[in-house]
Amino acid sequence: MHVSVRWLENVAFEAKSASGHPIIMDGSPEYGGENRGARPMELILMGLGGCASFDIVTILKKARQDITDVRCELQAERADSIPAVFTKIHLHFVVSGRKVKPNQVEKAVHLSAEKYCSASKMLMDGGVEITHDFEVIEVE
Repeated sequence: MHVSVRWLENVAFEAKSASGHPIIMDGSPEYGGENRGARPMELILMGLGGCASFDIVTILKKARQDITDVRCELQAERADSIPAVFTKIHLHFVVSGRKVKPNQVEKAVHLSAEKYCSASKMLMDGGVEITHDFEVIEVE
């Protein structure tokens, strides 16, 4: 996999993914940024949420669960010192659908966390404490 990151100006950068999709990253105004894009550490959280959500959707579809929406809300804590690495991350999944079985969602969350999510595995191996929970919302 190859990505590129190009400096735009001040502390703004454009990243281009291997699949050709651009993302703007920028710092906060207190660090010379103009708030034109997400912070790099926010992108790490977004990547974790996307990776885990991909697993959850794929696993639940294979389990023939009638899902209509999956959201992942992440909360993270960072170290007080430099480098301000993530120390704790909590993923909360909100799965909506018709007659979705909570035990199937629990299984999907567990499989993602323990087996499939590369981002989660990498962060845990780096010492980040990662926790998960979920809720199921019945829709008509």
